[in-house]
Amino acid sequence: MLLEQQIEELRLELREAIDPVERREIETELELASAELAVITAEQEGEIDAEPPF
Repeated sequence: MLLEQQIEELRLELREAIDPVERREIETELELASAELAVITAEQEGEIDAEPPF
């Protein structure tokens, strides 16, 4: 839930950002948070196993 809230806040920040450098930083944070959420979701749904193979 917190991660989803962070993603939504980053989206809002991105809409308001004017400076290109700031926009790129926010985009990067948004991509990382979205990827993390995708991994967590896949783990919960049993699509991937996050345990190391050893």
